[in-house]
Amino acid sequence: MHFLVVQKILGVLLMAFSLAMLPPAAIGWYAGDGSWAAFVHACYIIAGLGFLLWLPACRARQGLRLREGFIVVALFWTVLGLAGSVPLMLAQATSMSFTDAAFESISGLTTTGSTAIVGLDSLPHSILFYRQQLQWLGGMGIIVLAVAVLPMLGIGGMQLYRAELPGPIKDSKLTPRIAETAKTLWNIYVGLTVACALAYWLGGMTPFDAIAHSFSTVAIGGFSPHDASMGYFHSALIESVAVVFMVLGGTNFALHFAAMRRRSLKPYSLDSEFRTYVTILGVIAVATVAYLYIENTFASLPQALHHGVFQVVSIATTTGFTTASFAEWPDFLPVLLIFASFIGGCASSTGGGLKVIRVLLLFKQGRRELTRLVHPSARIAVKIGGRPLDDRVVEGVWGFFATYVLCFSVGMLLLMAAGLDQITAFSAMAASINNLGPGLGDVAANFQSVGDFPKWVLAISMLLGRLEIFTFLVLLTPDFWRR
Repeated sequence: MHFLVVQKILGVLLMAFSLAMLPPAAIGWYAGDGSWAAFVHACYIIAGLGFLLWLPACRARQGLRLREGFIVVALFWTVLGLAGSVPLMLAQATSMSFTDAAFESISGLTTTGSTAIVGLDSLPHSILFYRQQLQWLGGMGIIVLAVAVLPMLGIGGMQLYRAELPGPIKDSKLTPRIAETAKTLWNIYVGLTVACALAYWLGGMTPFDAIAHSFSTVAIGGFSPHDASMGYFHSALIESVAVVFMVLGGTNFALHFAAMRRRSLKPYSLDSEFRTYVTILGVIAVATVAYLYIENTFASLPQALHHGVFQVVSIATTTGFTTASFAEWPDFLPVLLIFASFIGGCASSTGGGLKVIRVLLLFKQGRRELTRLVHPSARIAVKIGGRPLDDRVVEGVWGFFATYVLCFSVGMLLLMAAGLDQITAFSAMAASINNLGPGLGDVAANFQSVGDFPKWVLAISMLLGRLEIFTFLVLLTPDFWRR
């Protein structure tokens, strides 16, 4: 195991992350809100820690293997989440405890969107911008960005890319070189962010709100500078813009690349995962709107339509924006939306959850087993897009699903043991491991009332969900550490 290489990369990435403190510091200095000093101090502290890690290992020249890639990803996201808490603790406007600050930082970086802060509207713009920026950086994965830089340091990046990029099939690349792949992903990501910000601004948001919400919309994050989230604007136009970009953010970015390269929408229509994704959103939206209208939850059908569609897309893609308190909707709807978040977005998207492709494979595998009961001798392949998949891929998906359910169950039991009621524990765990944000019960509005121990359980669950379970759990296996 080349630990010096791991230490070197971690130091470089921490020093790079310290630069993320400068934009909110500049905003705070310009606005004169007094919080800029906290970000400057945080920049020095994080850069100093990174330098201390890098200096003893700066001459390391060993190659980066897959095992080191997993360690770097797991350590970096953990350390980065903790480092991101520094300005939140230092700023007088928040004065958060270490637990609350770490929870907020990890929630932002993992694009979960759960918050322990109440009174967002009264916070300085520097703090609000920082929270949004955390989600934007975490949306595609700061490791993928670093992949384009690491080759210049003499370190290959394919191992990091495979360990970090979401989705069950991780070896396919959009371009022949991994650095070009990372650049392509970020070009698409930045392009969508700019387009989203412009659309929000034209829809009536202020420039600050437009940029802030574009960060969390494309990242499928859900943080907002306002306690009322998207409901603050009372605008069907702004909500429509959000719906469009939430759907795009939850779509496989390889499809965006293919559509741009071919200048055609055909790649979307030909992709079985995207068709399933849109179908799931459509079916749940129709059921939700119809039930809201029948139960007279809103005064008119148009109101039920725009609140219902918005909330379905927001929760099902694991974004977490709200326009109304869906936790107070009648009967089964709140639980239906929470269950929808388990499906989440597409593979290689910024969405959370199990991912649509895995759910599709689970369904096809279940159907194959039913067919085998009738035809025991038949050889039936599981196909995606007309192409048969290797049984190892299907087995991997089943293993992932079983592990996902186990982690969810253990986390929920720990939360209940800490004193949370069943509804709160279930929804809080779902909101964390699915990187969703809002929950039900005591965490419907925020997580401030949750104790320190549950917050750490939820923070770990956010990291597990963001790195898709195995990247973390593989480090706990004895085989990983054997030569």
